Amino acid sequence: MPSGVSHHMSRVRTLYRTILQLHRSLPLELKTLGDQYVKDEFRRHKAVGAAEARRFLKEWENYATMLGQQTSQHEDSSPEKPRLGCHLPEEKLEELRDEQLGQLQQLMREATKPKRQFNVSDDTEYKS
Repeated sequence: MPSGVSHHMSRVRTLYRTILQLHRSLPLELKTLGDQYVKDEFRRHKAVGAAEARRFLKEWENYATMLGQQTSQHEDSSPEKPRLGCHLPEEKLEELRDEQLGQLQQLMREATKPKRQFNVSDDTEYKS
């Protein structure tokens, strides 16, 4: 395997693990939703071209940086719920393909459902 490909795969795996690790500091329902979304997206982008792979990694690296900042600020501050996320700029929305807009809309619906739609338990409760 060429070293460039090996480096790319290592970078992708590291980013993937970093994001899942950052999700541990989210409320359980958001962690579950986020973990599934990340797994699906990384799987979906396994065989994309080089240009799309660069954009994909850049956006997920930005997400990891933002989430890391937001969760570390919360740990240093009050016991209030952390303020997570940010508004998506209009120009970013305009760059999205129809399929991506649909995924974003579905994610928003899932994240803002008024009632719990699934029952999730923290598996640390059951460890002996």
